[in-house]
Amino acid sequence: MTRTKWIGLFLGIAGFLLPLLLSFPGLTTAGHIAMGIFLLAAVFWMFEVIPIYSTSLLVIFLQVTLLSREGFLSHGSDYSPAPYTDFISTLADPIIILFLGGFVLADAAVKYNFDKNMTRILLRPFGSDPKYIILGLMSVTAILSAFMSNTATTAMMITVLIPILARTDINDPARIGMALSIPFAANIGGVATPIGTPPNAVVIAALNQQGLNVEFGSWMVYAAPLAIIMLLFAWYLLLKLHPPAASKIELDMKGSWMKSKKAITLYVVFAVTVLLWITETLHGIRSAIVALLPVVVLTLTSTFEKEDIRKLPWEVLWLIAGGISLGLSMQQTGLADWVVDGISWEAMPYLVLISVFALVALVLSNFLSNTVTASLMIPLGISLATSGVVGGPASVMMIGLVIALSTSFAMVLPISTPPNAIAVSTGVVKTKDMIVSGSIIGITAIILVIIMTAFYWPFLL
Repeated sequence: MTRTKWIGLFLGIAGFLLPLLLSFPGLTTAGHIAMGIFLLAAVFWMFEVIPIYSTSLLVIFLQVTLLSREGFLSHGSDYSPAPYTDFISTLADPIIILFLGGFVLADAAVKYNFDKNMTRILLRPFGSDPKYIILGLMSVTAILSAFMSNTATTAMMITVLIPILARTDINDPARIGMALSIPFAANIGGVATPIGTPPNAVVIAALNQQGLNVEFGSWMVYAAPLAIIMLLFAWYLLLKLHPPAASKIELDMKGSWMKSKKAITLYVVFAVTVLLWITETLHGIRSAIVALLPVVVLTLTSTFEKEDIRKLPWEVLWLIAGGISLGLSMQQTGLADWVVDGISWEAMPYLVLISVFALVALVLSNFLSNTVTASLMIPLGISLATSGVVGGPASVMMIGLVIALSTSFAMVLPISTPPNAIAVSTGVVKTKDMIVSGSIIGITAIILVIIMTAFYWPFLL
């Protein structure tokens, strides 16, 4: 191993042992163990001591053996373990099924040249300059993500990215920028509308319970400017961190559609799947259920065959399962509540309070689901606002906006958000690339949120 990995190994083991050797007041025995697993996973993911998907499997193994009802430590006065099936079932979580459907669509699109034809249509207006190709990828992704699942959008746009990567030199830094541009744009675009990402819906539902009706257009007035600014900033950042080596990428803007029965089957299934994803709010069928459509139909018709199934990036599914499982143990053991409740919110000045809310939401969302983070923090934020600590309906609304928007800019690790994990499946992105650019984007977004809290939203509320 390299020196960096040895350091990561030492820090990870130390992090795992620390909560087992020290006692933190108010935290259960299970919470201490969950903290140890959390610290071990965080360090291993950051330093890539072992492959990142192996870390995820290690997380699930430690949870099953140390935290589950059937594990080694299933006795104790304050120990309330979950059944081991709760942790293992994350390998078949709905988001995993959504990934699987996206991967099947993406690989089938490559097989029948559908991805190249999509590239031709979507990117023709942006020319052949790599800078504007990246802008085109980000613009299309962000717009789609504002109205459909971030994960589904990313899975679909990866089919557009693959032929572009194939036409770039393997040593061109722009490859990393392109691979990161899609998940970052998907995360950013989701904040623009109430239906763009689940945390928005969680917060709006909580605000409605307080008698604050948030209309679709109003949310866009609050959040869309942030999304636009951050999209342009992310584009600029990726160009600076990963500048294109070539001045031109010759994309194949000519081509013809394959007309075999299997190819036509793919076209129809792709169109129906994307249409159902985009219109989820109208028909109510969950995106994970829709994702089963391409898996079932394409395999039933032999459009997607056994050899194709074997080539799917299964390690990415393992990676995400570990992240979901980690968030689950933090919830069930009370560790997440302990972290949130351990801060003296009421003692802080208003802007400091807002800043800490934003920062905590950002940090937690890098390891928990952003939906879970929003669900944990919004009750606390509303209770502080309604109790008079920060006071007033406008404060309730702004705390809701801060929580919802901050959670969506957590994109530091492959497990921080499903679109990030999909980017890893390209084989182009390394964790360190994601940490650097994701951290800068997250911190910049928090600063903008605080500025909007002070100078923009007060004029609208």
